[in-house]
Amino acid sequence: MADGTVTKLRTAQPTFKVDGQEQAALGLGLLELCIEETVQGLYRCEVMFGNLGPRDGGTDFLYFDRKLIDFGKAFEVRLGTDVLFEGRITALEGAFLESTPPALTVLVEDRLQDLRMTRRTATYVDVTDQQVMEQLAGKHGLTPNVKVTGPKHKVLAQVNQSDLAFLRERCRAVDAELWMQGRTLHVQQRPARASAQAHKLGLGNELRELVVTADLATQRSSVKVSGWDVQAKDVLASEAGPSALGAELGSDESGASLLTSSKLGERKETVVHTVPLSSDEARAHAEACFRQQARRFVVGRGTAQTDAKLRVGGRVEFVGVGPLFSGKYTLVEVKHLFDRAKGLRTEFVAERPGLGKAS
Repeated sequence: MADGTVTKLRTAQPTFKVDGQEQAALGLGLLELCIEETVQGLYRCEVMFGNLGPRDGGTDFLYFDRKLIDFGKAFEVRLGTDVLFEGRITALEGAFLESTPPALTVLVEDRLQDLRMTRRTATYVDVTDQQVMEQLAGKHGLTPNVKVTGPKHKVLAQVNQSDLAFLRERCRAVDAELWMQGRTLHVQQRPARASAQAHKLGLGNELRELVVTADLATQRSSVKVSGWDVQAKDVLASEAGPSALGAELGSDESGASLLTSSKLGERKETVVHTVPLSSDEARAHAEACFRQQARRFVVGRGTAQTDAKLRVGGRVEFVGVGPLFSGKYTLVEVKHLFDRAKGLRTEFVAERPGLGKAS
């Protein structure tokens, strides 16, 4: 760097395993790679390989015999000894373009694909969300690691939905996030999911580019949820505010508090599309809605050096970007990318509910 500081930036190229066996030829033939994860679950990978080369004493397509690359096979992407992605092959795409040699794109998804591809109508009676999530995991032969809090429901209905869509709906209701690790289905609320130690990203080193936005247009002073208690024959109403964030806010200033102290004034919201049947359900919905909005107050979008620690749900700490935006964030979108022009890098979206103190 111009000031003589030694940069920590490095270049790297991923390697591949198919059905547990390392395949060096795939690494040599790699053209493009995209691995994408969000808080909605379903980790997916698209990888393009050159598909023309020497074979049986001549030149031919390399992978159309389906001996190496085939539907349902386990597929793993590694960076050194670290696993960037693991899943199963669900689609193959041939590319025959005018200006480039033939290529094969392999599309891979983690085991949440089983839930995405199963649609059903079902009713769950006198259950908590945790019990429903554990039942869904069992139906697909997955090991559940579900740790969520929430009310007990008189009835929950899954109406012509995929198991993944229904699971995502229930996760939003209790402010939880889901992801797969091997054959284990994880569902946890954000404070429990976040790692104890944040991965530091220093500008000009691990952190290549960053744009951070603090936007009050997405914020509310409070969120109110109303409903009807059938048994008591009475109106239900619950309101949630900044206290719902708990320790997540730390010493930062929340969007709700800045609304109050600014000339914009308070912005209260009433949610009418939910149908809580008890006071516990109304409170859980209100708190979940408030937290989900509050966490999007400060959003950072950037590019970093690829590291297997950069996973959705993990925490990162931006260093060297000033008092307002330096600090700890939660990753909500991660995309590992590779091409021949720019090499390997990671694009991400990270968020936090508070703005740092002005200096």
